[in-house]
Amino acid sequence: MAAVEIDVKYVAHLARLALSPAEEQKIGGQLAQILGYIEKLNELDVSGVEPTAHAVPLVNVTRPDEIRPSLPIEEALRNAPAKANGLFLVPKIVE
Repeated sequence: MAAVEIDVKYVAHLARLALSPAEEQKIGGQLAQILGYIEKLNELDVSGVEPTAHAVPLVNVTRPDEIRPSLPIEEALRNAPAKANGLFLVPKIVE
C-alpha cells in the first residue's frame, strides 16, 4: 500500500467546509485510513462477481397510469387571485 498525500485543505474547500488546524489533522488521518481500506478492497479477486447497483433488488411501488377526468377549469381557477381567458394571471418577473 503506497502512502498517499492528501490535500485536506483542498478537499475541505471542495466540500465548502471551514476546518480548524486540529480538524484538518484529524480528518487527514481518517481519510488516510479510508483510502487504506479501499486499497485493501482492491486486492480482492472479484472477477466472478456480477456488478450490481443494489445488493437487494428494488421495486418501485407506483400505481398504474389510468385515464381519469381532469379538474374542471372553473374549479381550478376558483381561488386564483387573478385570471383571464381560463388561465392564471401572474406578475411578470422577466423583463
